[in-house]
Amino acid sequence: MRAAARTTMAAVLAVAIAAPGLAAAEPQQARPQPTVPQPVAPQPSGTAPAQAVVPSRIVSVDKIGPQEERIVAYSAAMNRNIPLTVLRPRDTGKSAPNLYLLNGAGGGEDDATWQEKTDYAKFFADKHVNVITPIGGAFSYYTDWEREDPVLGRNKWQTFLTEELPPLLDEELGSTGANAVAGISMAGTSVLNLAIAAPKLYRAAAAYSGCARTSDPLGQAYIRTVVEDRGRGDITNMWGPLDGPGWRANDPYLNADKLRGTKVYLTTGTGLPGEYDTLGARLIKGDPAVLADQVLLGGAIEATVYSCTQQMREALDRANVDTTVVTRPTGTHSWQYWEADLHRTWPSIAKDLARN
Repeated sequence: MRAAARTTMAAVLAVAIAAPGLAAAEPQQARPQPTVPQPVAPQPSGTAPAQAVVPSRIVSVDKIGPQEERIVAYSAAMNRNIPLTVLRPRDTGKSAPNLYLLNGAGGGEDDATWQEKTDYAKFFADKHVNVITPIGGAFSYYTDWEREDPVLGRNKWQTFLTEELPPLLDEELGSTGANAVAGISMAGTSVLNLAIAAPKLYRAAAAYSGCARTSDPLGQAYIRTVVEDRGRGDITNMWGPLDGPGWRANDPYLNADKLRGTKVYLTTGTGLPGEYDTLGARLIKGDPAVLADQVLLGGAIEATVYSCTQQMREALDRANVDTTVVTRPTGTHSWQYWEADLHRTWPSIAKDLARN
């Protein structure tokens, strides 16, 4: 892409993602979350070392509904408790695989979540799988940050999701040990990096409207609007200097060969208005302002995601990675399309989880 075109697209993208009224992306307004007790650092005694480390563990398990549990896990890497929403299969007497289903930029701390915006609980009610969604990690890209951030704090999500949490949940849920990971928007980048970091952990990784390019200027413009413009964090605290090795190490496009052995699913629209971009759509609720935001700003974001996805498809093809790409001829960066993408890809992901 020529420099002028890249600059123009980056500017459009920055306006699109940062706009506070954007209905297609995750809203800025956070809703109150259940109070989660945080761990107290151990005090040194005559026998315990002053730097004693509390191990990661399951803190509590509460039944919320017939098939929903709220599990709180302590992360030693982040020294805090992380709540998880877990959907259980109807038959919990038989081991089930795990699907880690991640929210977008708000990390589930707002109302832009799988639970609030989709039918996922109803959809998975008759599926034999544990669906695990962490609540937290807003604007973090679910990665391990190099440094603590004054605003976004200590983020070691990659360590939590790939090392600390899986063995705890395998034991707590009695799972089969087979895992898949999926996510939308911001997490559509994260799921690929998680699979690269833990190549034997996930049998499948599904990126719904994610931008896999992170070390080129356009990809960094996308990340800057999420982490800095919306989250008020410092992106250099995440992976270091923009021209440094941390960004290249966390660029799925450059590391596509490390996804061999993981089935990859990529979905994207083109940004053109589609069936869910109408006044009659469930999440538009007849509001012309919401529709305008979704069509104009959500369309601009998805057009950029479309470009990223085609580049990632080419990289995965060169690396001989087993990949399924769903390219919709229309569709903006919005929840009803992601709901449909989940429905469309699940039968194949279920087969990945079931294989011996």
